[in-house]
Amino acid sequence: MNNLGSHKAAAVRQLIQAAGARLLFLPPYSPDLSPSEQAFSKIKHWMRLAQKRTIKDTCQHVGTLVQTIQPEECANYLRNAG
Repeated sequence: MNNLGSHKAAAVRQLIQAAGARLLFLPPYSPDLSPSEQAFSKIKHWMRLAQKRTIKDTCQHVGTLVQTIQPEECANYLRNAG
């Protein structure tokens, strides 16, 4: 898991252990091990190129970009993360 504060709650730890799983945290910042970081990196790159300057244009463009990420690409992000 990443180091989000809510992930460190005692209740979360108890639920994970009750399911028979081990609780392992990623190092404090591991973009290479985070599938979401890989996807966000792509979206941020295309957003910078688009140079949208209004909230409405930005939101619409993000919605368009998110739809370009295909299931196979998501599977690759997960595979790359191990």
